[in-house]
Amino acid sequence: MIDSTQRAVDWLIANQSPQGWWCGELETNVTMTAEHILLMRFLGVAFDDIREGAIRHFTHHQRSDGSWALYFDGPADLSTTIEAYVALKLLGVDPECEQMQRALATIHRLGGLTEARVFTKIWMALFGVYPWDGIPSLPPEIIFFPPQMPFNLYDFSCWARGTVAPLTIVITRRPVRPLGIDVDEIFARGTRGRMWSVPGSGWMWWLDKLLKQYERLPQKPARETAVKRVCEWIVERQEIDGSWGGIQPPWVYSLIALSIEGYALEHPVMRKGLAGMQRFVLCDETGWRFQACMSPVWDVAWAIRALRMAGMPREHPTLRRAVKWMLDEQIAADQWGDWQVRCKGVPNGGWAFEFDNDIYPDIDDTAVIVCALIEGAVLDERATASIERACNWTLAMRSSNGAWAAFDRDNDKEIVYRMPFADFGALIDPPTEDVTAHALEMLALLGRDTSDPYVAAGLAYLRKTQKPGGSWFGRWGVNHIYGTWCVISALVALKTGEDMIEPAVSWLLRVQNPDGGWGETPHSYVDESLAGVGASTPSQTGWAVCALQLAGRGRDFAVQRGLAFLRERQRPDGTWDEPYHTGTGFPRDFYINYHLYRHLFPLTALAFDRAQAGKSDERGGRSELSTEGVTTS
Repeated sequence: MIDSTQRAVDWLIANQSPQGWWCGELETNVTMTAEHILLMRFLGVAFDDIREGAIRHFTHHQRSDGSWALYFDGPADLSTTIEAYVALKLLGVDPECEQMQRALATIHRLGGLTEARVFTKIWMALFGVYPWDGIPSLPPEIIFFPPQMPFNLYDFSCWARGTVAPLTIVITRRPVRPLGIDVDEIFARGTRGRMWSVPGSGWMWWLDKLLKQYERLPQKPARETAVKRVCEWIVERQEIDGSWGGIQPPWVYSLIALSIEGYALEHPVMRKGLAGMQRFVLCDETGWRFQACMSPVWDVAWAIRALRMAGMPREHPTLRRAVKWMLDEQIAADQWGDWQVRCKGVPNGGWAFEFDNDIYPDIDDTAVIVCALIEGAVLDERATASIERACNWTLAMRSSNGAWAAFDRDNDKEIVYRMPFADFGALIDPPTEDVTAHALEMLALLGRDTSDPYVAAGLAYLRKTQKPGGSWFGRWGVNHIYGTWCVISALVALKTGEDMIEPAVSWLLRVQNPDGGWGETPHSYVDESLAGVGASTPSQTGWAVCALQLAGRGRDFAVQRGLAFLRERQRPDGTWDEPYHTGTGFPRDFYINYHLYRHLFPLTALAFDRAQAGKSDERGGRSELSTEGVTTS
């Protein structure tokens, strides 16, 4: 009988693309599809061909109370429910039907449109449903602010920057185009009088008042020059696949801003942007939907590591294809990007998260990819040079506190959160525990130790950020289980930090569920007392088991119970089911269900156990890895 590990390996081999990559669905919430429909209406593009599938998608995710949530089994989210309701009405669903009436009742119960987040109000303002005076000001003149000046574009994280820039045009021009339907019912009774009240308080609130007075002046000397420069800034940053940053928000708002400024649908930039969206579309029995982004580079890195842990030889065709694809994806050394504003004179050596967003290399991806290449590649001249360039770029991107963020260096100016505009999502990209851990693990596999100043500073950061209970916060995965696994992986690779590992292990053992698995919901970002609390999931169980295995507890009863949980829930085809969102986009606001997480991390845990038990012909993992020939400055 084929064991669980081999079945999981076979599934992964069978699902590799001919080019060598894997890319699981990146599931978020229904706002991606709702906003796509609203975008089509604003641009005047028909959506008849997606009508049936989109309705099916909304219906599939609507809950019994009529609402939609930000993540599986999460609380009702007002803005998500409003956008889904309006989209369904645009798609022709009868507003008197039971599905729509349940949604509307939830909207009213939660306060209606005036209580929604700013982005939902902006969407409604685009169609005249909400007044532009109730939207916080965002003048395009910020394009002229130098990087040293507060509220310049480069104080925002790369994902927020790409959204803020086009929104300066959208909010300044105040366009109104016909929605074609009446949606006045999304206001709760007695709330319309609050439509003109911009949220916030203090000096930033008064500044918004002053900006609105400025907007009423007949002459604004630098306005048109600023708008023109913002348009140029946007066009310069369109990726080769037509997207902006490979993610939905800047993509959507860039198309809207350019349309406002007279770019016709036939314009090459607009045509390319709309055509590129087809790549992000999925349609199956659960419906038609638009993905917020795609994760092939990230998926391939972890797939390589999982297969090596399972004992697959470097020469195996599956790994050869994956490694070649990964090496081909490394961004060219002379490719410019916004990261250079605070990191000048360094050749690009990174990888991006998606297929083609080369303007925004990702430190987290790059560190894990180097680990994957060291573990899974035949270290020939090309692979060695690739690793060296990647490591040098990663070291250059370290922030001044000795830790690493995801995309930028020293992008930590919290003053941007004082803006009335800032009520949704992460607007900055400060260093985090998980990214720092991946960078340190990379350095460990390259032969660096605690005497290295980069390693020492990173370890000091991790020591400072360990929670009193023993865990670490997880910025890009939910949440403390993810962060703790990342940090333990780095500490074990560096052969240090036993005094940090022991309380982390104790914490993991304390939060194990009675069924043998581990789980944690996104609500732990709101209430830290819920760290490690949640229904068991395959991915989070994989993280916890891997962390304990690395810490030398692989034969403990707790770990064997975790492995039993994974084996018992494996599907006959070798993979696992997981409806939960265990990836993080923005803590508190935006979460991701990576459909390959449910497979890659259980596989890694099972493979580690098989290797430890001596059942593998070739022991995958770090013990046989060599970095001979790899040098970094």
